[in-house]
Order: sequence, then C-alpha cells, then structure tokens
Amino acid sequence: MFQKWLKIPKAELLHKRIERIKSMDIPSHIAIIMDGNGRWAKKRSLPRIAGHHEGMKVVRKITMLANDLHVDTLTLYAFSTENWKRPKDEVNYLMKLPEQFLDVYLPELVENNVQVRMIGIKEQIPNHTLRAVEKAIADTKENTGMVLNFALNYGSRLEILNAIKSIIKDAKNGIINENDLTDELFSQYLMTKDFHDPDLLIRTSGEIRLSNFMLWQIAYTELWFTDVLWPDFNEQLFLDAIEQYQKRSRRFGGI
Repeated sequence: MFQKWLKIPKAELLHKRIERIKSMDIPSHIAIIMDGNGRWAKKRSLPRIAGHHEGMKVVRKITMLANDLHVDTLTLYAFSTENWKRPKDEVNYLMKLPEQFLDVYLPELVENNVQVRMIGIKEQIPNHTLRAVEKAIADTKENTGMVLNFALNYGSRLEILNAIKSIIKDAKNGIINENDLTDELFSQYLMTKDFHDPDLLIRTSGEIRLSNFMLWQIAYTELWFTDVLWPDFNEQLFLDAIEQYQKRSRRFGGI
C-alpha cells in the first residue's frame, strides 16, 4: 500500500486533498498575519528586503489556492500603522511591494475573477503605492469571485477609535441614539463593514500574538499559528490550517 502511494504524483495528491477539503466546511473569510520575512532573510545573510520580495511570491500562491477553494475573502496584513517605525529603506521598499505585486499578477487576478480591496488609512500611503492599489481595485471591481483584501497601513486600535468618533458625531447630529448601538451597528463603523468577520486567522513565524490586527472582528475567530516563516509558507501548510479549522467545533459562546 505504501509503495502504491509513493507512485502517485505530488500534484495528484495535492489535487485529491484539495477536493476532499472543498467537500467540507470552507472558511468564508481567512485572515493572515504574514510574519517572518526579515528573519527569513537574516538566516540567509540577505538584506531584509529580500525576505519581503520572497514573501510576495507566497502571496500569489496562497491567493490562487484560496480562490480555488472558493474562499469568499482573503485578508492579508500587509503593513500596520506601527510598521512606519521600521528603517526608512525598509519602509520605502514595503511601499513598493504592492506596485510590484500588482504589476506582475494583476492580469492573473482579473483572469481568475478575483476582486482586489483594501482597508487602512490612505492618507499616509505614498501616492505611487495608492495609485497601484486603486488601479487594481478599479480593474477588478466587476469581478464576482474571491475578494483579496489588503490591510495596508491598518491598525485595529485606530480603527476602533475612529469608529467611536464617528458614532459620537452621528449621535450629536441625531442620526443615532444610544439605544441604537449594538454589535452589528458598531461593526458598520469599522473598515471591514463590507466583510464578514474572519472565520480563520493564520499567523506565521512562531509569534503568538495579534499585533493590533482586527481586534474587534476576531472575537470568535479560530486561530492557527505556525513556526514557519512567511517566505517558507506553502499550499500544504495553508491546507493544514483549513483542515484544523474543519475539525474544530464553533459554538460562539453556546453549548
């Protein structure tokens, strides 16, 4: 039996695994904290930007697989509001990555019916970066497949504070009153108002923390951590996370 299994090509085994997973409950919204690019580069005596460049290739692979699995939304934590503290050269390179990624892969995203979206504070993002993202959003707005949502210059605490400010303003203007405020209404003031809360959150690199990412939205999200650095993350590990999700019982506070 083992010898027979060895004769099956890896591509066929992967296909069978994907089909089996697709026959069960697929997370509607998967969010990923893509961590470990710098450490991946350091281990190889390479500049940190080499890790970010390699990580960009992984984004493409995981996006295509998530789309094939019929995931509704894939949110990628690309740049946080705290990442501006990094060295200027690294920040400048990170701001070029969306352009590089979309310049190469936008035609493939269009072909595969993927819709590009973004959450985050636009005002601080360089014009060249914003132009590339907004072009991708415009070019894919008619697509009806998976949403590839980039969290770019995003921070959950700032998002929540801005939501509270908007709620106070609307309350003062008589648009809402305190009795109107519910979980559902509050969620409509967040950047993620057009999306369901994540069903599954993946974080790479061995860090077990949320790093100011979707703190409100992941109240009942299933969390999956791996020691693997993002540039080494692959399709098999992505499927591992989904299979683990499928084995869990989601009770949302009930029995």
